[in-house]
Amino acid sequence: MNDYPGLVIGGTTNSPFIMDAKMANRHGLIAGATGTGKTITLQNMAEGFSRIGVPVFLTDVKGDLSGIATQGKAHPKIDARVKQLAIEDFQFRATPTVFWDLMGKKGHNLRTTISDMGPLLLSSLLELNDTQTGILYACFKIADDNGMLLLDFNDLRSMLSWMANNAKELKVDYGNISSSSIGAIQRKLLILDEQGAQHFFNEPAVQLEDLIKKDFSGNGLVNVLDVSKLIHQSPKLYACFLIWLLAELFENLPEVGDADKPTFVLFFDEAHLIFDSAPNALINKIEQVVRLIRSKGVGIYFISQSPMDIPEDILGQLGMKIQHALRAFTPKDKKVVRAAAQSFRPNPLINTEQLITELGVGEALVSVLDADGRPTPVEHVYIKPPESRIGPLTAKERKQHIDNSPYKGRYENIINRESAHELLKEKALKRAEEQEKTAKQAAQKKTNKRKKGTTTRRSSRQTPMEAMIKSAARSIGNQLGRKILRGILGSLFGGR
Repeated sequence: MNDYPGLVIGGTTNSPFIMDAKMANRHGLIAGATGTGKTITLQNMAEGFSRIGVPVFLTDVKGDLSGIATQGKAHPKIDARVKQLAIEDFQFRATPTVFWDLMGKKGHNLRTTISDMGPLLLSSLLELNDTQTGILYACFKIADDNGMLLLDFNDLRSMLSWMANNAKELKVDYGNISSSSIGAIQRKLLILDEQGAQHFFNEPAVQLEDLIKKDFSGNGLVNVLDVSKLIHQSPKLYACFLIWLLAELFENLPEVGDADKPTFVLFFDEAHLIFDSAPNALINKIEQVVRLIRSKGVGIYFISQSPMDIPEDILGQLGMKIQHALRAFTPKDKKVVRAAAQSFRPNPLINTEQLITELGVGEALVSVLDADGRPTPVEHVYIKPPESRIGPLTAKERKQHIDNSPYKGRYENIINRESAHELLKEKALKRAEEQEKTAKQAAQKKTNKRKKGTTTRRSSRQTPMEAMIKSAARSIGNQLGRKILRGILGSLFGGR
């Protein structure tokens, strides 16, 4: 089957089924009920892209996909499918794999900074209103104007606190800064922080070139991001990561035109969990990037239980569709089956709506784009089994792979550099010392006057400046720092 150009997905009753690699950047969907074979299809496709030299990034929701890092083993069902599809060169082998984890527990730490994320994405993520969004933009502008780096949550929260304490002085240049709006932003940041965002916003930030690599044999690197906890505990952060990664790729990758194969391919499993929890503004940004990013040679594949889980504007951009079995026990289920069947180009030899409910495990209805970009008629396809292990690695095996990774030691340790947090603390403490010195001098003068017979009543009230300085000193503690970047989302969504 390797004599055929493109990606081997499986085979029909009389021939192999191939996806033209030139069309792989037109995105795709893998759908089906639980237990029908979606994960196997994803693993097979990730392997296939790697074999033709395309780096892959995939999210692992249940841990099942970690087995792609080691060779598979013979099994009667695998042997039967290989024989059925007449795959002569099938061999069990591993795929070059690197493990990542936003929390740093099951892979290398994958991080970015507040500055990289930018105010537009953060405001969408936090679901800020127009007034709050304006204040967040002002926060980034003030930081830029004063040479302060915004890296983690402490930098951002310290900067907002400083703005609240200096609102009167800042009003002339940056407009009205409402303390109530800043309080609302701070509360929303606290919620996101409690979901684990502090692990994601830090240094060293991941370098895109470390994700888009090939091994010495020319196979594309498969990056596996563990999101087994993240996607359930912090779905907003998961959606935030998705749009950040897509925006980074769009911003940094060159235009490729009509290439023979993609530059990079991403698989997002359990996509319904992203769209169920993401605010509309964030979904709109995802739709926009999905539409634009294929010009950079990037293919995006969503995996979910039903096509109805994907927003219609995004679903309409997915050129390849692999539909595993759906169950129709209720009127609502039957409606979903009908909608799924109608999304395919008809094949006069197949009753699509009926067959969707009769497909066995490892079977699917498939349509891809032909060389002219038109959907092919739907076909009943038997999915090719992966050559790597079906099922997860043990904890010991995963640790061995991480320890042997070329990125071992590069992302584990946090880098501490001076940023807004430290600068504001230093500034506040310095002013506090000056105020204290001034107060002592004033007290000494009063003492001298008393000695001369002059009595002066001393006010016990703090000046506004004293109160501000002491408040800032209390609210700011040590953290990290990094140079501000403004590339991300700037040229894509408008002003910086």
